Amino acid sequence: MTENHLELVQLINKRLEERDYGSEPKELYDPIRYIMSLGGKRMRPLLVLLAYKLFKDDPETVVEQALAVEVFHNFTLVHDDIMDNAPLRRGKATVHEKWDANTAILSGDVMMVKAYDMLLDAPANLKQIVQDFNACAAGVCEGQQLDMNFETLATVDESAYINMIRLKTAVLLGFSLKLGAMLAQSSKEDAELLYDFGVSIGIGFQLKDDLLDVYGDQAKFGKQVGGDIISNKKTFLLLKALELANEEQKKQLDYWLGLENFDAVAKVEAVRAIYDAIGIEELTKAKMNEYFDHGFSDLDQLDIEEEKRASLKRFAEYLIDREH
Repeated sequence: MTENHLELVQLINKRLEERDYGSEPKELYDPIRYIMSLGGKRMRPLLVLLAYKLFKDDPETVVEQALAVEVFHNFTLVHDDIMDNAPLRRGKATVHEKWDANTAILSGDVMMVKAYDMLLDAPANLKQIVQDFNACAAGVCEGQQLDMNFETLATVDESAYINMIRLKTAVLLGFSLKLGAMLAQSSKEDAELLYDFGVSIGIGFQLKDDLLDVYGDQAKFGKQVGGDIISNKKTFLLLKALELANEEQKKQLDYWLGLENFDAVAKVEAVRAIYDAIGIEELTKAKMNEYFDHGFSDLDQLDIEEEKRASLKRFAEYLIDREH
């Protein structure tokens, strides 16, 4: 991450620390302050500001709108953690664990309302921004529901999985970039190219997460390698393996997927061996790079000079090269 990117992240964090979400009842507002204080890469508001900077030089004037995206993102995390019964978020207790599920639901609801509040002074077409935000928010919910639906299915085809991660993860990255362009009052064509860039890069990011979960360096990855295998999570790797496995490999996969009591290390090693035999790592990398390449192709079509495009491209490359 460049010095310029770090300065923007510092600006984002400073404004978040200064923000007053509300005071009473404190049981409603304390969880909001808590989840927003847990940090994170601040990737989404940074994308808003980087897209804005492609067209204008005063990103500090639209930080409020950039923060709306971060508040919305954290709202989805609060509710996702309840649905997943997750005990930890960024190494700390989740909101529903620290308080309770009902409090987490209510605090999340208020976060959604606050996100709308933060868009109200947008120096651009507010109606269009809210319409696009609503479409994005509905898409994120659709993606989450599809992901839950997949849990009860024996298998899912590749296109359905890609559509799920597009909705659950990628559309918010696309909206973040498009929001920055709209706030800068760019052309509609450039705003759409940035949206498409964000969606393609977002799909690539999720495929990389799937890959790192199986083939990542645990010291760098930051969580248990093989966790998706242990939990039978339907990732691109598993779905591709089920599609391409021969009769014996399919039998072995079904055996490990069906076990209720098992040695976690043995299961990860066995399933990874099947992936290796089929060439799943290479197939996943190829699909991931296909989306990254498509995204950069959209970025190259922007009607702006290369020098301005370079900062956004460097940030995307930094994210692509990460190992955690």
